[in-house]
Amino acid sequence: CHLIHYLRLSHHLIVLNYLICTFDKLKSVSSEDIKITDAVFDGVEVRVFEPPAKGDESLKRSVVYIHGGGWALASARTSLYNNLCRIMAESLNAVVVSIEYRLVPEVCFPEQYHDALRATKHFLQPDVLAEYSVDPSRIAISGDSAGGNLAAAVCQQLSKDEDLPVRPKLQALIYPVLQAFDFNTPSYQQNMNMPVLPRYVMVNYWIDYINGNYDLAHELLVNNHTALNVGQALSFRARLNWTSLLPPSFKKSYKPVVQTTGTAAIVERLPALLDVRAVPLLADDATLARQPRTYMLTCENDVLRDDGVMYAKRLERAGVPVTLDHFLDCFHGCMIFTVWPTDFSAGVRTRDSYIKWLDENL
Repeated sequence: CHLIHYLRLSHHLIVLNYLICTFDKLKSVSSEDIKITDAVFDGVEVRVFEPPAKGDESLKRSVVYIHGGGWALASARTSLYNNLCRIMAESLNAVVVSIEYRLVPEVCFPEQYHDALRATKHFLQPDVLAEYSVDPSRIAISGDSAGGNLAAAVCQQLSKDEDLPVRPKLQALIYPVLQAFDFNTPSYQQNMNMPVLPRYVMVNYWIDYINGNYDLAHELLVNNHTALNVGQALSFRARLNWTSLLPPSFKKSYKPVVQTTGTAAIVERLPALLDVRAVPLLADDATLARQPRTYMLTCENDVLRDDGVMYAKRLERAGVPVTLDHFLDCFHGCMIFTVWPTDFSAGVRTRDSYIKWLDENL
């Protein structure tokens, strides 16, 4: 993939995603248990999973799901996410809407965010909910990894929309990526070389998402973009102070990496680094206080562990009921790996715990 990119034949992410989807994409085929259809919500493709109607129930609960993949990979139609959403629909007897947002490099931030927001707002219209027999008071917004980022950002925006007739009851975030302010949190330091999502890979995903240049990777890795002399970052520092937001068991003996002098031009060139639509963890307390009851799943062997834990703590301090579901022996991305040949016990345990919480709270 990188050779093809180097030869300027195509972008390496396009090639990689083509390979993933070629071997993995499923057709829209319904089973006896779940009806699967593809639709377009306000210009955004979605896949809808509908369980059969039951005589004793007129309205169903629902989950809007946003898949992960670094804003650049995967699809609502791949078998891994198709399987997850089908099981959710079956287990919860819920209508699941899986959003097929556009990917890097076709588009960059904020287009993925706009796609997720438009599709969600379209679904939340009373006439659309009625079409799918969904109870307006029992809707969750959910996503994993980069999809968790989009889910959190969408929830924040929905909470500010005074004209919205229907609001989500819950948000459920699965090892979400929530900040690009500090790439030296304890989990980033502890898991910097962890397979599936090493630190340098996550930094490159961020660069791709915000349409930056890979030449900036080193400066981001050492936090030069949020050094003490970068005035744009100063007002956000307290919102991401992991020394006060993380428990001692997570902080361990790691030390903060705060540069005295950095490169202010990075934020000037890439303002999305401090845009709360891209970086939900930097939202103010008033916004956080408006968020719905939250489920946060985190894994010990994951650079993004502390993103989720810090967001959970800030939401809790803002008065939001939060369930932090931490798995000591699991890794980033594990929840979708439940199908042979990648059928891991970590995937089944995290998926079952996530669905159990939704079942009890939605």
